[in-house]
Amino acid sequence: MRLPLLGLLVVAVALGAAGLWLLTRYQRDMARAYERVQGRSELIASPYGAIEYLQGGDADGLPVLLVHGSGGGWDQGELLAKAALGQARGLRWIAPSRFGYLRSGLPAGASFDEQAHAFAWLLDHLGIERVAVVALSHGGPSALLLALLHPQRVSSLTLISAGVASSSAADQAAADDKGRALTAIFQQDFRYWAMTQAARGRFLALMGASPAIAAGLDPAQRRLVDELIDGMNPVSLRAAGVAFDNRAALPNERIAGISAPTLLLHARDDGLQRFHNAAFAARHIAGARLVEFERGGHLLLAVEQATVQRLVVEQIRSGRPALSRPSPARR
Repeated sequence: MRLPLLGLLVVAVALGAAGLWLLTRYQRDMARAYERVQGRSELIASPYGAIEYLQGGDADGLPVLLVHGSGGGWDQGELLAKAALGQARGLRWIAPSRFGYLRSGLPAGASFDEQAHAFAWLLDHLGIERVAVVALSHGGPSALLLALLHPQRVSSLTLISAGVASSSAADQAAADDKGRALTAIFQQDFRYWAMTQAARGRFLALMGASPAIAAGLDPAQRRLVDELIDGMNPVSLRAAGVAFDNRAALPNERIAGISAPTLLLHARDDGLQRFHNAAFAARHIAGARLVEFERGGHLLLAVEQATVQRLVVEQIRSGRPALSRPSPARR
């Protein structure tokens, strides 16, 4: 009996050591994540609750409001500035945390309309009359409503892989299932951390990127994707915002009232924010232009970064849609 007992003891010691290593690594990563989101942003009181934001770029430059997606915050807005604005000069960016993200409040009865009003209030606070707006993913609804409800404040609107409208299509049901799974994962720090460490490929699939897209990332693209995913730690400070995003009503047909020059960048193979969102916006917003990409999934910003960055900066500076190819026929 000694050998089996000895074997069990070795296994127990190995499992204990592995568990201790895992716990130590988790605690180290969480300590860094919590430290990273402290001490850099500003926090102000407003009629819409606390609003947290970060500013960067050229202080006297053209103002750009960066609206993060689900799982984000001002820090994802900062990453959006890095990825979509790059080293472009003459731009001043403002990256708020939306309702329920990091230190921003979540008012009772919150809606994307109220978030749009909160953006306008923040602009008043900062003394900014008009901004170019760039929104990523589920930052789309509140960005669209800012352009609709406060048209005098928006010089141009750019949506990257953004949510716009509800749909009864079969592929939307699959995307909704992914959204619900992501919402559950975002409720606990350890759950999110463990999933993204041990099953990153599976997590990317939930994020709307096919295995082929994930496998084809070059080193620079993978660094940006890793920065996006790891930068959503700690998720417990974002859980309320993620839950809000997944229950709030989308703007749908109301966007037909938008008059701001609008540029839509979307991949046809996006598995999370399906392509119908961009097609819907192109049909309903007068003068909107759609630049479609055959591949990139919901990681379009990383996969086509150079092209996206050029188009975004051109749109901001020109105040009118910028195209690298003819607009696809509207359906």
